[in-house]
Amino acid sequence: MKPVVAVHAGAGALGEDLVVHAERSRACLLEAITAARSSLEGGGDAMTAAQAAVEVLESFELFNAGHGSTLCSDGTVEMSAALMRGRDRAAGAVAGVRHTRHPIAAARLVLDDDQVLMIGAAADARAQDGGLEQCDNEHFITARQRARLLARRVAVDRGTVGAVCADADGVLAAATSTGGVAGQPPGRVGDSPLIGAGTWADARVAVSCTGAGEAFIRGGTARSIAMLVECAHGLGDAADRALADVVGLGGHGGLIAVGAGGEVVMPFTTQAMPRAVWRDGAQPRAWVAEPAGSEPAGGS
Repeated sequence: MKPVVAVHAGAGALGEDLVVHAERSRACLLEAITAARSSLEGGGDAMTAAQAAVEVLESFELFNAGHGSTLCSDGTVEMSAALMRGRDRAAGAVAGVRHTRHPIAAARLVLDDDQVLMIGAAADARAQDGGLEQCDNEHFITARQRARLLARRVAVDRGTVGAVCADADGVLAAATSTGGVAGQPPGRVGDSPLIGAGTWADARVAVSCTGAGEAFIRGGTARSIAMLVECAHGLGDAADRALADVVGLGGHGGLIAVGAGGEVVMPFTTQAMPRAVWRDGAQPRAWVAEPAGSEPAGGS
């Protein structure tokens, strides 16, 4: 099987900042693809490659994860992330972390332990014990997000970043990371770290979701796609059905998914969802402000 990687930087409105900084955003998406590709070509597996891609996205101030995350109502940052490997459904996640520079790396540590989900200060402490870099909460706060909180300009925010990957052995993996929703109450947790809601990987499909987290939780969206694929629905149809369910629950958003055959789908119901894809033997491609369906069939 030829390796394939897809990434997203959140589904939401087509705000002025996304238009103005389209090329910077595109460059970051391609950098994330390059990080995953380098990991695969260096002998890493799908899960390690997905983590590498998300760490790049967590470092870009215009995306809602890591540095540049949206702010809670009290002006602080709380972040969540999840990582899942399809071969054995190993999963790790963290929620409400405030000091770990790369929440997706903390999720990897949890995956390597016996737990699946750790929260808050205990999750940060576990990350620190595991040698992960810790930062003051101020590190994650940008002037851009302070202004948005003060202006309550939540409509233009895009939530979540993520990656899905299939490696040369056919192993699938999914990774998702987020700063949550602008102005959320401290302690609120969305779908991103919840296995089966915002993140899922098994032997057939890997999924990373983005959007109105509560609707994705109520719909069990990521796992629903896997169940539909198991019942012989095509990956594109399964993704469309799951997103239609999210809309029916009053939500909106998008997702990226890769199937066991290497097929990729990247649908969304919002105005924009920055995204990129790379397949072994082809050049990586990225879309920032382009509408859903503008990428070629199969995502290659």
